[in-house]
Amino acid sequence: MFHRIGRFVVRHRWWTIVAWLVAAAAIVATAPKLTTNTDESSFLPRHYESIKAAEVQSKAFPQAFTPSAIFLFERTDGGALDAADKEIAQKVVAGVGAAKIDTVEAVIPSPETSKDGKYTLAYVKMKQTGGDPSKMADAAEQLRDKGKELARGSHLDVLLGGSAAQQLDQQDASQKGDSLIAFGTIGAIVITLLIIFRAPIIALLPILLVIVVAMAANGLIADANKLFDLKADSTVTGILVVVLFGVGTDYFLFLMFRYRERLRAGDDPKEAVVNAVGRVGEAIASAAGAVIIAFMALILSSLGMFRSLGPSLAIAVAVTLLAALTLFPAVLSLFSPRVLFWPSKAWQREPTGARFASFGRFTGLRPALVAGISGLLMAGLALAALGFSGTFDLASGSMPKDKESMVVQSKMISAYSAGAAEPTHVYLVKAGGQLDRDALPAFQQKLQSVPGVASAEVDPQSGISKDGTTADFTVLLKDAPASGAAIDTVDRLRNTAHADAPAGTTALVGGITAVYKDINLAMDHDYKLVFPVAALLIMVILGLLLRSVVAPWYLMASVGLGFGATLGATTLLFQNIQGESGLMFMLPIIVYLFVVAIGTDYNILMIARLREEAREGRSPREAASMAIRHTGPTVAAAGFILAASFATLMLAGNSFMTQMGFAVAFGIVVAAFVMSLFFTPALTALIGHAAWWPGHADSRPDRPGKVVASGVPGQAAEAGQDEYDASGSRR
Repeated sequence: MFHRIGRFVVRHRWWTIVAWLVAAAAIVATAPKLTTNTDESSFLPRHYESIKAAEVQSKAFPQAFTPSAIFLFERTDGGALDAADKEIAQKVVAGVGAAKIDTVEAVIPSPETSKDGKYTLAYVKMKQTGGDPSKMADAAEQLRDKGKELARGSHLDVLLGGSAAQQLDQQDASQKGDSLIAFGTIGAIVITLLIIFRAPIIALLPILLVIVVAMAANGLIADANKLFDLKADSTVTGILVVVLFGVGTDYFLFLMFRYRERLRAGDDPKEAVVNAVGRVGEAIASAAGAVIIAFMALILSSLGMFRSLGPSLAIAVAVTLLAALTLFPAVLSLFSPRVLFWPSKAWQREPTGARFASFGRFTGLRPALVAGISGLLMAGLALAALGFSGTFDLASGSMPKDKESMVVQSKMISAYSAGAAEPTHVYLVKAGGQLDRDALPAFQQKLQSVPGVASAEVDPQSGISKDGTTADFTVLLKDAPASGAAIDTVDRLRNTAHADAPAGTTALVGGITAVYKDINLAMDHDYKLVFPVAALLIMVILGLLLRSVVAPWYLMASVGLGFGATLGATTLLFQNIQGESGLMFMLPIIVYLFVVAIGTDYNILMIARLREEAREGRSPREAASMAIRHTGPTVAAAGFILAASFATLMLAGNSFMTQMGFAVAFGIVVAAFVMSLFFTPALTALIGHAAWWPGHADSRPDRPGKVVASGVPGQAAEAGQDEYDASGSRR
């Protein structure tokens, strides 16, 4: 089938290229804008307690609101606020409120200053924006500018924080980060390809091709987000850049290395393209299928951010796969080898005594030693993953600490109680009747006695709903809202509230820390569901590709070791060495999907070549040796480029992208240079023919007249290795 695809594309190369350009332009022209979301609570399903609590608040206390933005006033000299400063703050509040900024409903000053007298606050209420966070960001920009304008000439600094300001700052940080990531990724690809091929056209060609692919993919992703109402996380754009350029370049390299190999075997240039697609097309399609399935498994997630990220990345890889089988070979067939590889002439001959040939010979001679060392290395690093600790502060983790909204958050935590910036609320509800107000003080005392709670109060006026059926207990925690200690406190608070609620009432605990707690619960659910489903589906693909029941098991086991090693190394670096309190909570699932999916890519490429070499009549050890010799350079080059691409995420300037960039880059290095290059072929050589049970994927087809070289160890059938095409027909 892949030979037929290659032949059709090469024969109709100009029509293929024009079709791609027209389709990409049409998709871009008609696609909606891709928007993102930073509201953590919007990622949770409605059955979680924090979401139920928010619904109770909106019905019982419609006048209450969670501020969309917070003004923080402080003196420029850092001193305590005096009467004149407070008067200027009131003037700013009144002026901003009178400015009639779109979506802003009210600006309400706080009657109190901080304990040290250095700060006072004002809360901004915004109306719902219909799921468009850009409107809140625009309003925050106007609020920030207007506040500073009104305070100009005074001794007062006006800073804007809160979720709307975080959206604005994150948007700015994301744009700068995405630019750095894009330039860094392109730079890594171009430099690496120049080093490998020493040919400018080859270095630039995948960049130009992937730009076309990215246009089509981004448009289709925006269409899918709008059609299915997916809630895209703000990190999706940066990840998409890396996935499209990294994976696109990988597939280009898979094709390019095999194309060069066929030229060295004496194929006509156009026939070499056809044979390259025919021989490596199945591996590319299977690898892409594994990645797509791994990403699509995220639709089973409880969290909206992953349900959006999964299909987005799956669409990107699917479009890249289509391009790898059509656009890439069509463009390759336009060039003669002398032009394509200019000014290098190394493409005309295979290097002798190459490093990968030495690796292959050693692995073939000592497979047990190679498998043991590489396996122990991954297992040793995996042990460190047991110390992983998650943190849930998406806002501060996704932008630099010097952004204004982050400065406000930090100052509020230090100037007020740690939990004052984001109070927790306990709602006591009695269905079908009014609350017994005499029972409220005892319940309040129970809440107050929970370890980690600083205070628990219910306002007798505003804390009781008008119909008397609901009470709102405002609970301040001793720890920062996103900290692990605060999340543990919410767990204890829920247990107490549920157990000690007065007879006939129901207690619900809400607030941002409760949201983090529910995200934690949702992640536990996802680990138990998404991981096994993704692994099972990838194993099915491997089984179908290899016609084997045995090989998929040890291939997935090796990928699992790679995942553990990656998470362990990341934990060691950021928690143990740099002293971070924790890693971003979604890091394990992201590492799992990228390392499993992309690690499987390289395993598929290697195992497919192992099978091909075995079919040439080689023993398992000889097949492993030759597979490393021929496929090792492809895996190493692709792995280095993809790792360098993901490493550019560390340029984004925030802790989440830094952690993710390091983790995925390290995971790809392990997948390419430890797992696929050594562990997988060595293990396959040790298992031998049983690796392909119950099929006979390693059996040599019946080829009348096949000449096998004399029984020189390591050279059996090598003389005729290019004598037949992928279907087994004589050339």
